[in-house]
Amino acid sequence: MLRRGRCRQATVRRVAAHLAASLCIVVHIGARGNNMLAEVLDARAAFTVRTARDDERARRGCAYVAPADHHPLVLDDVIRLGRGPRENMSRPAIDPLLRSVGVSYGPRAIGVILTGMLNDGAARLADMKRCGSVTVVQNPADAEAADMLRGALTASDVDYRAPLADMPELLLKLIAEAPGPAPAVPEDICLEVEVALGRPADAATTMRFADPVAMSCPACGGVLSRVRRWPPLRFRCQVGHAYTAETLAAQGEGNVDEALRIALRIIEERVVLIGKMTDDARRGGLDAAARAYEQRARECQDQVDVLRTAMRQSL
Repeated sequence: MLRRGRCRQATVRRVAAHLAASLCIVVHIGARGNNMLAEVLDARAAFTVRTARDDERARRGCAYVAPADHHPLVLDDVIRLGRGPRENMSRPAIDPLLRSVGVSYGPRAIGVILTGMLNDGAARLADMKRCGSVTVVQNPADAEAADMLRGALTASDVDYRAPLADMPELLLKLIAEAPGPAPAVPEDICLEVEVALGRPADAATTMRFADPVAMSCPACGGVLSRVRRWPPLRFRCQVGHAYTAETLAAQGEGNVDEALRIALRIIEERVVLIGKMTDDARRGGLDAAARAYEQRARECQDQVDVLRTAMRQSL
C-alpha cells in the first residue's frame, strides 16, 4: 500500500517488472476526482496500473489505485469498494485498506506508509502489525512531509524504516520472503472493516471498541467515542465517521475560524443597519433615539474589534 505524495511515482516506477504481488495505492482525492492517477502511473511503471473496480479479483503483478469517493478494501483476493463513512474527512482513506489487507492476508501482507501530513494511517498500520503483517515506513528525515511517518512509528513497533531510494529493493526483498505465523484477527479490526464496507455503525457496534466522550462529530454532530486502542488517540461517531486527534483538532480550528467569520459579518451588518437607523431618527427629529442608536453602534463596533483581534491571533 503506497501513500500519497510525489514520491509514489518514483517508487512505483522503480519496482521491477516481475512483481510477485498485488499493489494497492491510496491517495486523498476529492469526491469528484477524475481517476487519472492510474493512467499517470501506468505510463511510468513496468507493470499494469489501473483504477480499482468493485468485485475485481486482485492479480499479481498489477497495481490498483483507489477511485474517487470509495474506500478500497481487499478481502480474500477480491477488491471491494466501500461507501462507508469518511475517515479523517476523506473517502478514499488509507485506513480501511490497511485494515482489510491485515484481516485477509495477515503475515502475507506488507503495509507501507510514505510521506504525508497529519497521522492518518498510523493506527491502521499498527492494526496490520496486530494481524501479523509486515510494516514499512519511509524514513521521516527523507520525507517531504513527516507527520504521518512519525505517527506510524509511534503507534507500533514498525518492522522496517528506509529512505525512499531504498524502498523498491526493500519491497522486492520482503515479497520474496516466506510469511511468518498468522495470529488470530482481533474482533475490533473486523468490525471497522465492516463499517467501511457500509455496515451501520450504531451505538451498540461502536461501544464494542470505543467509549463515548463529551465531544461532537464535526461532520454530522453526533456523539464521538474514543477508540480504546492507542496510540494514536482516535475517535468514531455513531454514524461511523472516524478521526485521529490531530485531524479532529485541525477540523475544529477550521470550524472556529468559520464561526468567527460568520459572527463578524453579522455584527458588521448590524453596525451598518444601526447607522441607517440613526440617520433616519435624526431626520425625524428623534434626537434621544438617535443617541441610543449611536451607543448601540459603538457597542457593536467594540464587538467587531474583539472578533478581529481574535481572528488575527488564530492565524
